[in-house]
Amino acid sequence: MDATQLFEQIKLKKSFLCVGLDTDLNRIPEFLLSKEDPIFEFNKAIIDATAEFAVAYKPNLAFYEQYGATGWTSLQKTVKYIRTKHPNIFTIADAKRGDISNTSRMYARTFFNHLDFHAITLSPYMGHDTVEPFLAFEGKWVILLSLTSNSSFDDFQLIENAKSGKRLYQEVLSKSMLWGNENNMMYVVGATRAEMLKEIRKIAPDHFLLVPGVGEQGGSLADVAKYGMNSQCGLLVNSARGILYTDQSMRFAGAARAKAMLLQKEMEGLLKEVGLI
Repeated sequence: MDATQLFEQIKLKKSFLCVGLDTDLNRIPEFLLSKEDPIFEFNKAIIDATAEFAVAYKPNLAFYEQYGATGWTSLQKTVKYIRTKHPNIFTIADAKRGDISNTSRMYARTFFNHLDFHAITLSPYMGHDTVEPFLAFEGKWVILLSLTSNSSFDDFQLIENAKSGKRLYQEVLSKSMLWGNENNMMYVVGATRAEMLKEIRKIAPDHFLLVPGVGEQGGSLADVAKYGMNSQCGLLVNSARGILYTDQSMRFAGAARAKAMLLQKEMEGLLKEVGLI
């Protein structure tokens, strides 16, 4: 899936919603715990309820890896279900990997060949040779951490390079744009840094941005669109807890659908404002 195809899905659904599948057994409805695979049963219900409004799904690997082999099985089943039943929905492995090139090749095979994700999040800290093995896969994407939504983001990301005058997140953008292109590379930019999207768009005007932090973390969808949208929308805005855990009863999927629909309607209005639909 390239950027044009992703934009076609955005126009078709009038949405740039990414649903984060951060599935926590401590927060899912209790009646599901008696199922053989409660994580998958929960994910399946959420996917079926929200697929009309979502253009992407993003499982966070930590929520699956904590359960060892059983969690990995749940992840495999979840990705296979999306790829089989909703093949036009973009899938992101929120894995935040980043290691020497030999190790990166193994990670790339895992997530792109074995699990068949469209994309993976990566830490760019170790440089080009840790990212290149992922870019070697035709039709797959890397999503580099650039400016994150966590509270201590400024420990490193705002440090200024005395020679170039650029902050670290700006160096990440500038250097990495020489590695890939707008059809195989995105950037993570937190919604809580929406005003800084103006600076990011000066460096990376055409790339898609994966934007977490809307909802429980306090980010504004309107501000993200105002400062970050480009001529192909260029945004995937993630919501996880705000959709997944709105209801703890047997009606949880319907409640998740209603929340996803609200976000989609707001996104539709924002897309119409700039003439993209």
